[in-house]
Order: sequence, then C-alpha cells, then structure tokens
Amino acid sequence: MLAIKWYAYSVTGSTAILSDSAESVVHIIGVGFAVFSLWLSLRPADAKHTYGHDKINYFSAGFEGALIVFAAIYILYISTKRLIGGVQLTNIDIGTIFILLAALLNLFLGLFLLRKGKITNSLILTANGKHVLTDSWTSFGIVVGLFLTRTTGWLPFDPIIAIVVALNILWSGSKLIQKSAGGLMDEGAESIGNVIREILNENLIQKKIKYHELRYRESGNVVWVEFHLLFSKNTLLKDAHHYATEIEKSIKCKLGSNVHITTHLETQEDHQVEHEENS
Repeated sequence: MLAIKWYAYSVTGSTAILSDSAESVVHIIGVGFAVFSLWLSLRPADAKHTYGHDKINYFSAGFEGALIVFAAIYILYISTKRLIGGVQLTNIDIGTIFILLAALLNLFLGLFLLRKGKITNSLILTANGKHVLTDSWTSFGIVVGLFLTRTTGWLPFDPIIAIVVALNILWSGSKLIQKSAGGLMDEGAESIGNVIREILNENLIQKKIKYHELRYRESGNVVWVEFHLLFSKNTLLKDAHHYATEIEKSIKCKLGSNVHITTHLETQEDHQVEHEENS
C-alpha cells in the first residue's frame, strides 16, 4: 500500500496524496514497534517483572500516537507551504484510482485487526486497527478531494483537503497518546469498577459482609483487582476464605479469565483499630 501511494504521488504531485503517503511511512515504523511489543507482552512473568510485560502495550500505543502527531505536523507544514506557493497537479485520474485501491485494502485490514483485537483483548491490535481505519478514511477523503479538483479545476482543493486530513490524523494520534498515558498511570475503566462493585454489593446482603480499599487497574489485556473483605469476628477462617473465593470467581466470570484478584480478610470489629495503628 505504501508503494501504491508513493507511485500515485510521483505521477500527480498531489499534496493530499503526499500526506497519505507520509502517514503510511509512519505506520510502517509503528507496526514494527507493535510487532516487538506484542512479542514482549506475551512473555511470562520473571524475577524482574513479577507482574509480566503487558504494560509494553501502552508504550506501543503511545509511540505510534507520537509518530502520527509528527506526521500530521509535517503534512500541515507542506500543505500550507504549497497552498501559499502554488499548486501543480498531473495525472489526477490515475492517482485517484490508486488511492481508492489503497483505501479499500486498508478498510478490510483495519476491520480485521479491530475484530482480532476485540477477540484477544489486545490494545496493540486495537490501536493498530484504529490507525489503519484512520488511514483508510484519510484515503477516501483524498479521493473526494481529487474528484473535486478534477471536476472544478480549482487546484487549491488539493492542499486544503490535505490540511483537513492532517487535522484528522492529529486528533487520532492524540487519542492514542491519551490512551497510552491513562494505561501507564493505572487509569481504571469505570465499567470494570461498576462490575466489581455490583458483585461485592450483592454479597453484602447475602453473606452479611463489608468491603473497602477497592482498587483495580488494567495492564494490557490483564486486569488486576484488590480489596479488603470484612467478616464477623465469629466467622471461621475457612468459611471466610470460601466466601472470598466465591466472590473472586464471580468477578472473574464477569470480567473474563485474564483477571488477577488479591483479597485481604479482616474482622469488622477490629479493622478500624488495626488501620488506625498502622496509619
């Protein structure tokens, strides 16, 4: 697809096609890092990385987002320069056909990656799929711009469309960076918290227990959860452990199998005193 776009640019001199080609260069670099990140994220935990290597997912998404932003700035610079200095275009019909072909290929590839990312809960595949789809919409937009240029004969349509494309790319890149930052800062999805609280609240009534210190975070495709369960002082340890195990199973069933839960058992009568002493 990169070869298709660069050929289309070479025969037309279109700024809009140049912007699409530049994004494809960035995408290839991003995919290279994504392949490495996916390989590393699948490695098991070791002595130095006891929580595994899943957080490389967020580095990968942030790296690709930064590259996209860089490409958008470059496209804005070139487009503005050509809009001011004058536009020259040739072979618009051939260029339109080749870019339309690239757009269709990217559309099918992007949908495939998003489906795989959803099935495997992989941030790397999802981020890459969204990037490919953005690339596809960009190409379709350029096809429209080239058609308008060909129909009206007004050449400034080309750099104007390129500027619009660059702004869309900039927005896409910033969203990836935001997602990356949220993951690295252990930002928990509200939907995950709601599921956990719903299950815990059900057990408040059924088993007459309480809970506090609920924490949760996502690390790639793994969810880490921890909370304290408060039982009556007369509850046997084996019964408390049994209840805790039931609750953990319910949460895992709702959220998926790739969930790690740490539960701390306390007595309702003594937990406040214990926490005051340790504070």
